[in-house]
Amino acid sequence: MPRTAGWDDDPAALLGGDVPFRPLSTADILDGAVAAIRRAPRLTLGFSVAVCTVVQVLGTVVGYVIVGDEAHDERTPEVLLRSVGAQFVLGVAGLVLTALGILVLAGLLAPVLGRAMFGRPAPRRVLRDVGPRLPALLGTSLVVLVVSLAGLLVPAAPLIAALAVEAEPPLIVVSALLGLPLGLVAMIWLYVMLVQSVPAAVLERRGVGAALGRGRTLSRGGWWRTAATLVVTLTLTVFMGLLALRLPFLVAQLVLTSGDPSDGQLFAGLVIDTVGRIVGWSVVLPFDAGVIVLLYMDRRMRREGLDLDLRTRPAASGDDDDDFFERWRPAAPGAPGRLP
Repeated sequence: MPRTAGWDDDPAALLGGDVPFRPLSTADILDGAVAAIRRAPRLTLGFSVAVCTVVQVLGTVVGYVIVGDEAHDERTPEVLLRSVGAQFVLGVAGLVLTALGILVLAGLLAPVLGRAMFGRPAPRRVLRDVGPRLPALLGTSLVVLVVSLAGLLVPAAPLIAALAVEAEPPLIVVSALLGLPLGLVAMIWLYVMLVQSVPAAVLERRGVGAALGRGRTLSRGGWWRTAATLVVTLTLTVFMGLLALRLPFLVAQLVLTSGDPSDGQLFAGLVIDTVGRIVGWSVVLPFDAGVIVLLYMDRRMRREGLDLDLRTRPAASGDDDDDFFERWRPAAPGAPGRLP
């Protein structure tokens, strides 16, 4: 079988080290996401720490203010209960910002993992690779997030309206039982359908609209597999980010604030809790982002035969950057190596 110019005739030459250049199993995807962190630790962890620090510190400060001056002198369950609604809204806002950070980080990691697949790891070139595509990356990430949240909020609109006008409890309960499950299903369906748009915006050099179209195309026939992989990733994320990595900080906070703590001890406990959240989320964000990129690559190989296509596609012209990104653009219909 003819091969792209400059490549070895050995099929093993198409293996990119930690990331196999073939359709990926779930284990391959999870291992490759860890490999992405190891290949570019300063990039992945640096960006992740920056995002998590901003989100968690703002959440802590605003949450502390929301409790109010009353909580400074009266630390009772009633005071905390009165702030539950505001704290819930604040927590959701933090999760939304964290999800946006994951999507943007997926775009940053896309060329890192892409070059690794070709056996040309170059994490230091990520800014050069992503810089021209940054507006499209940010726009695509925002659209994916907004559309997914709209899928949740539209079916839940009757519930929100009932709560706003303080409707009768039976009406609120019925609205919640109907609206929330439908909203969750719609949000998950839209997110899984569009999430692969983010790597496409960077690797295929597409605008926001074209990237979203590619995401929809790639999700056809693979929605359930993509969803199952994301569920496994979410399970690992929750375990690592909320339990395993935060456990030492939670124990230290409990020890410090046990008994009748002073104001200084309470403040120190709050700082420890914030640092624990930053550490936990900073480690898992790059993992989630790497999974998204590898799901995109897996769908390209399963749906379009990208691995077979590149064995027969002629070498692209131009310098190394042009050559690299040209390889990720879908071959024209009927081109050699393209699957029917």
